[in-house]
Amino acid sequence: MLKDISFQAVFMGLLTAFVGFASSFPVVLQGLRSAGATEAQAASGLMAVAIAMGLSAIFLSLKSRNPIWIAWSTPGAALLASSGMPEFGFAEAVGAFIICGLMIIIAGLIKPLSQAISSIPQPIASAMLAGVVMSLCLAPFDAIAFDPVLGLPIFAAWVITFLIAPRLAVPAALLAFIGVMIWGVRLPEDSLDILSQAALPQPTWITPVFTQTSFFSIAFPLFIVTMASQNIPGLAVLKTYGYPLNPKLWFTTTGAFTVLGAPFGGHAVNLAAITAAMCASPEAHPNKSRRYWAAVIAGVASVAFGLLAGLITAFVTLAPSILIEAVAGLALITTFVTAIEGAFRDEAYRLPSAVTFLLTASGVTIAGISGAFWGLVAGLTIVLFTSRLR
Repeated sequence: MLKDISFQAVFMGLLTAFVGFASSFPVVLQGLRSAGATEAQAASGLMAVAIAMGLSAIFLSLKSRNPIWIAWSTPGAALLASSGMPEFGFAEAVGAFIICGLMIIIAGLIKPLSQAISSIPQPIASAMLAGVVMSLCLAPFDAIAFDPVLGLPIFAAWVITFLIAPRLAVPAALLAFIGVMIWGVRLPEDSLDILSQAALPQPTWITPVFTQTSFFSIAFPLFIVTMASQNIPGLAVLKTYGYPLNPKLWFTTTGAFTVLGAPFGGHAVNLAAITAAMCASPEAHPNKSRRYWAAVIAGVASVAFGLLAGLITAFVTLAPSILIEAVAGLALITTFVTAIEGAFRDEAYRLPSAVTFLLTASGVTIAGISGAFWGLVAGLTIVLFTSRLR
């Protein structure tokens, strides 16, 4: 097994972990905060989900000797950011995370359930995702309006780097954010003390609260966006590179790690979609049977990033919250573009997709349940009704 390791796989694994973490951890932090997490709970949640994705990637890749890279649910984190704080606070969201993990396990064990998720029309799933991420995608422009001196360098770094190397655009925006923090934000005098105290991992246990409202507002939509936007595309990526599919093992493993990480604030882990190609492609190694080490190394690096979550969160909290929201929004713009394109590509689905998108993006809450659920229900209802009229 060790003879299969290569410099190429190590480099691609480290790059995959860095790009995956740096390009979306602001979304995760913002989602956890919006769901009611304190700074300590948000740091614990970031740590839990990063370690969960790393360990599950190591386990699955070594077991199968295939590059099975696992990511956190970025669309799920965006969903949290748009859903607002539950009535019983973050503990209620944690209960929903556990239910979501159990549903992913069930989807792995009961094939018809995963097939049912796959049967949701892609335009409707894309429309819901676009509605979920839209509010965060507006944050970069809110940051510019808040303070052009702080907001414009972050946006400019993202645009310029995107034109040259799209995968590095969000890390570049993150570096600009750090620069703005150092030279443009007046930090508290005790900043170094705050950072040093947060350097050690500090897992925080959150006793879950289970409610019917959180099931429909968080758990069910989180399950849908995780399956439709991450797990199913993740399967497609691995199939494209010729790797044998084992959704039963993959779904049950990621679901189990989601359940284990939830009481510490982690929201969901799943098959990676975009970054999965970095580990599965020839860039990781010409010999496809040796590429699994890229996912293993990425998993090790993800665990290391998770152990630094407290320090990262403490640094982020020293800045105006609108700036980290701006970085999170920039991380989701390409997701928004892809989702909008998928939602309105097929003329036959444009009306239900528009209703799904607008109702989800509106942020309305009906009967205590967020717009993401009602957007999906409305879109599917229109699809069903129009199909019977034909």
